[in-house]
Amino acid sequence: MSNQELRVLGQDDDADGCCPGLLTAPLDEDQAVELARVFKALGDPVRLRLLSMIASRAGGEVCVCDLTPAFDLSQPTISHHLKLLRQAGLIDCERRGTWVYYRLVPEMTDRLAGILARPAAEPLPAPTGSAS
Repeated sequence: MSNQELRVLGQDDDADGCCPGLLTAPLDEDQAVELARVFKALGDPVRLRLLSMIASRAGGEVCVCDLTPAFDLSQPTISHHLKLLRQAGLIDCERRGTWVYYRLVPEMTDRLAGILARPAAEPLPAPTGSAS
């Protein structure tokens, strides 16, 4: 993961604390652009399923040969979706012979969770009006 991605998500290489959430500090333009790229990668049902399949796999990794049959899509299409998840920093991979094995990048999902989390001590805001 690049230093820029870490900074965008609220941490750099030297930080040990939790990242600031959306509710504690406004994002600047660069942060919003980078974070939108990550959420865009998550904004597709196929990519969400792929991420879930990878994250929930016993042993922490899964071969692309086990992912592709779960979808009614071509192998190049699955590879494209996996590439977008990799570019967003959500997964990583390793080639072993002719197969590629994918694993979750837990630091990224932990940071996303931290960004979206409301500080525990903060009460929920009161509703301001009805949605109808």
